[in-house]
Amino acid sequence: MTPARSGSYEHYEDDLRGRASARNSRPRSKRRPRHDAAVPGRVTTVDRGRYTCLLEADPPGGEAVEVMAVRARELARGSIVVGDRVALVGDASGTSGTLARIVRVEPRQSTLRRTADDTDPVERVIVANADQLGIVTAAADPEPSSRLIDRCLVAAYDGGLQPLLIVTKTDLAPATSLSEQYRSLAVPVLAARRGEDTAPVLSALAGHRTVLVGHSGVGKSTLVNALVPDAERAVGGVNPVTGRGRHTSSSAVALRLPDGGWVIDTPGVRSFGLAHVDVNRVLHAFADLEPAAQDCPRGCDHLVESCALDAWVAAGHAHPDRLESLRRLLASRESDADVDPTSR
Repeated sequence: MTPARSGSYEHYEDDLRGRASARNSRPRSKRRPRHDAAVPGRVTTVDRGRYTCLLEADPPGGEAVEVMAVRARELARGSIVVGDRVALVGDASGTSGTLARIVRVEPRQSTLRRTADDTDPVERVIVANADQLGIVTAAADPEPSSRLIDRCLVAAYDGGLQPLLIVTKTDLAPATSLSEQYRSLAVPVLAARRGEDTAPVLSALAGHRTVLVGHSGVGKSTLVNALVPDAERAVGGVNPVTGRGRHTSSSAVALRLPDGGWVIDTPGVRSFGLAHVDVNRVLHAFADLEPAAQDCPRGCDHLVESCALDAWVAAGHAHPDRLESLRRLLASRESDADVDPTSR
C-alpha cells in the first residue's frame, strides 16, 4: 500500500517513468499515408495560413462547397497558391468554425512566376493553373508602362499562358497606340471604359481562368467589381504627388464569372523580376522564328549580331516586326526590374 503523501513532495518508485529503450522502441516510419479518401478541391484564397478551397460539386453541376483549410505539416510553407488543385482530409463539410487539412497539391498545368528582381534566384509562384494572363494597364492616370507590359508578356510565354492586354480608363485616352505597339505579337487588346458595358471583356474571359496583373491604381479592382458585381473588391486611386497607385488588394483571390470561368485578382505590382525565365521558352511562343534558332551560336541570347534569326527574317521566313518584338521582350529581361511608371 502506497503511503499517504503530505507536506513536501517525496519521490516514490511508482512515480518514476523510465525512458523507453532505443533497442526496443519502434523506429519512426518515413512512409506517409496515401490519403486515398481525400476529397479534391481548388484554392481560391490564401490568407495568413488559412486556405479557402472550393470542393468539386457532387453531383457535377450541383452547388460547390466552400471549405476553410490549413496546410499539412509535411507540405512546405508557401507551397500552396491560389489556383492550386489540392486534396483535403478532415472536416470538409464547410460548416462555420470547422477546418479541413490540405495533404496534397496536384501537379500544376501552368504557373505564373516572378522574382523580386532580375538578380534574385528565388522565384515566387503567383498563381497556378491559369490559362490566360490579363495584363491590365491604364490608358492614362497613371501612364502605361511598356516595360511592365513586355515583362508580363515574357512571363506569360514562359509560363504557358495566353496573354491579353486590357486597357482601362479609355475615357481619358484612347488605346490606339498600345494596340499598334503590340499588333505584331497578335496580343488581343481589350478596351474598358469606366461605367460602360464590360461585355467585350467578359466574352474574352468566359470559360477561362484568367489572372490579372498590373500596377496599383490602373483600375484592376474596379474592373473586377464590374465583371463580378458581388466581388466587393476595395478600390483605391492614384497619389497626385507621386503618380503611383495605392495598394488596395493585399492577396490574390479567385472569383467565379457570371457566364463561366474565373478571374483571379492580384495585388498591384511595383516590379516584375524575370531571373527565372529561360530564353528558349520565350522563343517557343514565336513559332515563325523558332526554327532558325538551331543555327544560332551556342548560348545565343538572340540579341547579338551573329544570331541566325537575322538571316531567317532576311530570307522572308518571318516579318521583321516579329523579330523586333521578340528582341524587345528579351531585352526587357536585361533592364532594371523596377518598372513603376514614375521610375521611367
